[in-house]
Amino acid sequence: MRGLGELEDSAMDVLWRSDEPMSVRAVLAEINKTRELAYPTVMTFLDNLFRKGWVDRELHSRAYLYTPLENRDEAAARLLREMLESSADPGAVLLHFAQSASDEESEALRRGLRRRPRPEK
Repeated sequence: MRGLGELEDSAMDVLWRSDEPMSVRAVLAEINKTRELAYPTVMTFLDNLFRKGWVDRELHSRAYLYTPLENRDEAAARLLREMLESSADPGAVLLHFAQSASDEESEALRRGLRRRPRPEK
């Protein structure tokens, strides 16, 4: 996911797929199914994710258990919002996106706009 390094993204993917908080060792075991990383490496980037506000952690016995603060969709929406806010012309960015959206994405946008509360006058 944009905004994260490759290893951080791998860890978030593992955490998002889990229904429960995970230890460094559990995240390491999942990541090592497709690549070989060392425990200190995983511990470091989970700590980075905690400091960046992507995960929460709770000390359980002598190990931290990590939980995502947002689900994958919420995180993606937040990153989109941050990109829009950093643009000189957010309206133009939205128009370009809307023009490039698939039929399925366009319908999702319409549904979202219909559900959006109208501002009070």
